[in-house]
Amino acid sequence: MSDYTPRLKELYNKDRAKLQEELGLKNINQVPKLEKVVVSCGVGKKREDKRYTETVALTLAKITGQSSTSRLAKKSIATFKIRKGMGAPVGYLTTLRNDKMYEFVDRLINVALPHVRDFHGVSRKSFDGQGNYSLGFAEQTVFPEITFEDAAVLHGLEVTFIIKNGSKEGSIKLLELFGMPFEKEGK
Repeated sequence: MSDYTPRLKELYNKDRAKLQEELGLKNINQVPKLEKVVVSCGVGKKREDKRYTETVALTLAKITGQSSTSRLAKKSIATFKIRKGMGAPVGYLTTLRNDKMYEFVDRLINVALPHVRDFHGVSRKSFDGQGNYSLGFAEQTVFPEITFEDAAVLHGLEVTFIIKNGSKEGSIKLLELFGMPFEKEGK
């Protein structure tokens, strides 16, 4: 086994005590920590289109470096002609943990986000009550792993950062430590 450690993981381990001091926490174990990253994509009305669903699954696999799992409907919705547990998937998701997670976050922040057109920073309003952060993309082409052929079928995706021991303030500090470019306060 190699001694390779992802850059952001090293950064977190090195600056963890400083983060504890900034947040005024008594115990080092109270410091917010990135637990997992979930990359997901819904297929919407195109759930019956096999080419589209295959493209979504392949795109998630290329972006994250591991295969995605399909998700079936959790409840029936007559308006959308969906039945609970229906055969066609309504979305795909991939859960990243440990080193793959840190590698993905590094690529997301330093490579993908700068490719977003008219980018002024990510919103500070996308935190939930537990300090988890969600980020949406209108199309998958911002990721360098996507080739021109893969971009023939455009779709959006969502990236959710699950943060352990997180509050909104603590999660912002953690993501800023990783280099997440948040919008300026005045906007």
